[in-house]
Amino acid sequence: MAGTANAATQPKSHDFGYKRAALNFQLSTLNPSAPSPSATLFVTRSSNLGFVASMDTSPLRAPTLTLADGGPFPAVGLGWWKMPKPQAPALVQEAIRIGYRHFDCACDYGNEPEVGAGLAAAFRAGLCRREDVWVTSKLWNTYHEPKHVRPACERTLRDLQLDYVDLYLVHFPIALAYVPFDVRYPPEWFHDPQAAQPVMKPIDVPYAETWAAMEELQRAGLVQRIGVSNLNISMLRDLLAQCSIRPVVHQLEMHPYLAQPRQLRFCQQEKIAVTAFSPLGAPSYLPLGMARPEENVLIDPVVTRISAAHRKTPAQIVLRWGVQRGCAVIPKTQTVSRLAENLAIFDFALTPQEMAAIDALDCHRRFNDPGHFCEAAFNTFYPIFD
Repeated sequence: MAGTANAATQPKSHDFGYKRAALNFQLSTLNPSAPSPSATLFVTRSSNLGFVASMDTSPLRAPTLTLADGGPFPAVGLGWWKMPKPQAPALVQEAIRIGYRHFDCACDYGNEPEVGAGLAAAFRAGLCRREDVWVTSKLWNTYHEPKHVRPACERTLRDLQLDYVDLYLVHFPIALAYVPFDVRYPPEWFHDPQAAQPVMKPIDVPYAETWAAMEELQRAGLVQRIGVSNLNISMLRDLLAQCSIRPVVHQLEMHPYLAQPRQLRFCQQEKIAVTAFSPLGAPSYLPLGMARPEENVLIDPVVTRISAAHRKTPAQIVLRWGVQRGCAVIPKTQTVSRLAENLAIFDFALTPQEMAAIDALDCHRRFNDPGHFCEAAFNTFYPIFD
């Protein structure tokens, strides 16, 4: 039966060092004449937090979206897909020094132990406290059977060296046969990579059953909130009709070439926050052969013209477009200068005309589509989008 979490399952709310009255940045960011959010959101701190001088002195900081449960959700995070393991611990610490307080992880990314080492080092060094940082992780496809959901989450917590994650998502609406931890971790897509003709091994697990096990994680305190990723609107509507604890976040591919206005409007209508992964579009996919150079929105004349007008980089314009629509964005980079650049998008605003011009670039180009890459890379046709 649909409903909301009871008091026992309500997550604790981070403050991230900001006054609660300033949490909802959308009104000011949608108004180009409004004062810089950095002036209203970053310099004041709650008087009852007990911060010490060494805590949270980063020069940059993203404002926060307000979730349906009232909690704050940092509007810019650092994505960890395809990020190399050796550099991860130091990169986490440098990102925190710069001002990042949102890290988007997943079992499948294969680098959670390294991210966890970086977080632990940052906490020990006094760069921030655990409650100052938002960490997302995701349930992988091979753990959809309800009996595997909690062990999968506990493995992630051990790897990240955390007692809880702030958000735990079902990574894909794709259920694959279980692969034990001692056989392969992370298990990835192939059921048996050593087979003569390796393939995926789909199994029949209703999404609602997986979701019920996710709800138990929140009730047990292993995760503060639960959410979904890569659902179409019909699947999301069906889940909302059945769940006891509603998803607070939907993470999906979203950039100017895949604007997904109906998904965004439906989620906003249902008070589900949206996280845009691959918010810069093609660059993450070019090295994989999943995008062509001419599909890079960062060289689109509309974006470069607006970039020149604001004296910002094309990436900053595209990220600003994302947050100005009311989304959280999780770009990824290994370059320290770009870490700062991707966070420095709150001292300007796009005009309504500029927003409309970028909206008009939408050509429904989905780069991360299992209907294509599962067949091309994993010898299995598995569409999830129409």
